[in-house]
Amino acid sequence: MELDNSLQNLSVVIKNVTLSYNDVGEGEIPVIFLHGFPFDKSMWKNQLDSLKSSYRAIAFDIRGFGKSPDENTPLSIDLFSEDLIAFMDKLNIKKAIICGLSMGGYIALNAIKRFPERFTALILCDTQCIADTAEVKENRNKVIGQINLDGPDTFNEKFVKGVFSPDSLTNKTDLVENLKSIVFANTKDIIIAGLIALAERSETCSTLKAIGIPTLIICGRKDAVTPLVQSEFMNGRIEGSILKIIDNAGHVSNLEQPKEFNKQILNFLNSLPAFSN
Repeated sequence: MELDNSLQNLSVVIKNVTLSYNDVGEGEIPVIFLHGFPFDKSMWKNQLDSLKSSYRAIAFDIRGFGKSPDENTPLSIDLFSEDLIAFMDKLNIKKAIICGLSMGGYIALNAIKRFPERFTALILCDTQCIADTAEVKENRNKVIGQINLDGPDTFNEKFVKGVFSPDSLTNKTDLVENLKSIVFANTKDIIIAGLIALAERSETCSTLKAIGIPTLIICGRKDAVTPLVQSEFMNGRIEGSILKIIDNAGHVSNLEQPKEFNKQILNFLNSLPAFSN
């Protein structure tokens, strides 16, 4: 499987940045996909292709990543959440279904907390609600210091290996190399800015019980970055939420097992009152 941006790249200016996005299919309530760090919207191409015959599906490059460059603004999950709402406003989207993986999940949870009236359903993929512990923050700061000294290559190599399951690393080398090329396309400054945004994010666990919209939680069984126990915790706190575990997948379950991932997304969307026949 190859990651690519062969879908038409559209763009919209919000505040001080141009966001690049893909927009396929038709539907009154679109599904908006938020990619993880340090990836871009191309990680969702398989999902957009799967949904476009039945739903409107949108994926955009988060500020600073992919084709949405911003080397100057301090990045934060709050800012990304505000960008999401501004993006929806520009496209005249009053309500959306939001799907976020990893950092995209942090943004989705932040947005649901702050702008609940804008969303009709939530899909959380390989993510968590906790903030960084003091120890994790300290480790991130050490990594940032190392990147400042030596550049991001060592971090990038280790990170890419860490997001895949052992099976994928062995048997899906083309996929690993493709994702690696996306990670390595980021500048040193964006990698550092992204790590700072992750380190400074607020927890959203305390607000999970307030989520009153249909919620699907997906996690790769071998996710070592945001382990399954974190998805199980969220599932226990979000009333009525559904947890689906993807076997033979790590932190990027949508890339490692796209057929199973897409099946779970479609089953969930088809179950929603707005889309049921």
